[in-house]
Amino acid sequence: MIFISKYLVPKGYAGITIFPFVFLKKRTLKADKVLLNHERIHLKQQLELLIVPFYIWYVLEFLYGLMRYKKWHLAYRNISFEKEAYLNEKDLQYLNQRLFWSFLKYL
Repeated sequence: MIFISKYLVPKGYAGITIFPFVFLKKRTLKADKVLLNHERIHLKQQLELLIVPFYIWYVLEFLYGLMRYKKWHLAYRNISFEKEAYLNEKDLQYLNQRLFWSFLKYL
């Protein structure tokens, strides 16, 4: 389910996925197939890890990256979940062929 909320989506981002919802900053982004595919990849990742462990893993990877790179954006882009989503967001058939726990190859 997609909601529009400029307040829930952090500054500098177009959308955020908090299972089972996708929050977009602007209504016009609902037409962005690539962005929606990116967020659907996150929904699949969250389901695979039974939701709560996904968020724990996500935060731990982010904190490790922040200590390692000392830059917010670099830490964020090096989270395995984000790597998978960014590398496959343009492939609109990706979720049809994606294997279970595919994000592990991006660690």
